Amino acid sequence: MSEAQKFDVVVIGAGPAGYHAAIRAAQLGLKTACIDAALGKDGKPALGGTCLRVGCIPSKALLDSSRQFWNMGHLFDQHGISFDKPAIDVKKMVARKDGIVKQFTGGIAALFKANKVAAFYGYGQLQPGNVVKVKQHDGSEVELHGTNVIIAAGSDSIELPFARFGEHIIDNVGALDLDAVPKRLGVIGAGVIGLELGSVWKRLGAEVTILEGMPTFLAAADAEVGKVAAREFKKQGLDIKLGCKVSNTEVKKDGVHVSYTDDKGAEQSLVVDKLLVAVGRRAATKGLLADGTGVQLNERGQVVVDEHCHTGVDGVWAIGDCVRGPMLAHKGFEEGIAVAELIAGLPGHVNFDTIPWVIYTEPEIAWVGKTEEQLKAEGVPYKAGSFPFAAVGRAVAMAEPAGFVKVLAHAETDTILGMHLVGANVSELVHEGVLAMEFKGSADDLARICHAHPSLSEAVHDAAMAVHKRAIHKAN
Repeated sequence: MSEAQKFDVVVIGAGPAGYHAAIRAAQLGLKTACIDAALGKDGKPALGGTCLRVGCIPSKALLDSSRQFWNMGHLFDQHGISFDKPAIDVKKMVARKDGIVKQFTGGIAALFKANKVAAFYGYGQLQPGNVVKVKQHDGSEVELHGTNVIIAAGSDSIELPFARFGEHIIDNVGALDLDAVPKRLGVIGAGVIGLELGSVWKRLGAEVTILEGMPTFLAAADAEVGKVAAREFKKQGLDIKLGCKVSNTEVKKDGVHVSYTDDKGAEQSLVVDKLLVAVGRRAATKGLLADGTGVQLNERGQVVVDEHCHTGVDGVWAIGDCVRGPMLAHKGFEEGIAVAELIAGLPGHVNFDTIPWVIYTEPEIAWVGKTEEQLKAEGVPYKAGSFPFAAVGRAVAMAEPAGFVKVLAHAETDTILGMHLVGANVSELVHEGVLAMEFKGSADDLARICHAHPSLSEAVHDAAMAVHKRAIHKAN
């Protein structure tokens, strides 16, 4: 093996965290390399990580396709639009999704080239002394030495020991590539992936049953948001069973047989054509570290880092899904940029208190900051103001009246502590809360900002006004 090539920065992984880190480092004048092992459907390297290839982007493509189809049968008649019976070409829909993925993976490759980031395609392993050994897809090996190494290895789907992935038991990757609508789809886990992909196939005609182990629906979200969302999903026909413990699965001729206990402890069974396992993800750190690097993993397999994403080993950093914090692409974006800037001697920072969460169901669910339940548990005095989309002219005109916006503010200082939303386009509206919180804004600040009429954002405006019981368009 030839002598190691030298770089200022070597990034392991070209997912959301990794490619942001690589591009920003290169922008700052640092000689940068980025390693990624992923291949696309065509067998060629595909940058962008899980998010771009088999996660955030392709799922949104299918969600939009399924929404269009659902609206044809459930919404268009309200607008006076009629047509012959709609049909769905699943293969064409999936091909559209694949085209979008290819467009964006190619876009990252072009950005690497434009920013002079050296791309290496294969599996990288950190060696002692900030050397990364890369086993390339052609079988050759190269060694890269980085004054700084940034680990951005990402995460993998968790596989249950009694539900191994295959043709009939699938993870998010499989659920994005079905070539036909399953008559019966079972989902283990009512988290983001389970709800989003369950929604896709329900809207396309599948009977969807979601088995969730927790006794509370969307326990991480505001309780009121979870209650409203659950009601809307029930209307759509999603069968969500809470407090269920799955014990076994068996693939037979007539489908996948799922054994579980319900919320009362009674033994139950379910037969489905496809079973989506969506019980979370774990850090993809297996085989990542050679002996003697000094980099530590915790009990969950995550790389141990401080608040600045530094591992404690000189010049070695870690970001994204393989470290603590929420497994969100945009969290990885910010960590990648922050670390690149820290390496360049600039102030880099990620504010974990203002990271937004979004679930892209119909209606959408979004939040930032603390929930009412968290504030009560912490003994923080607060005031709440909420406003329903049913009282927003634009939402009603769109035939999207479901949901509401809630603003939580400190009872004494009026500083915004959280914003919780369920409804149409709340993935965009939540950023009013993010921005206001980032600048230490108050509910009164938000209430005094002029919002366009008619717009969905008026729900945010009136919710902020409702904190001080001066909402105009509802009784206080």
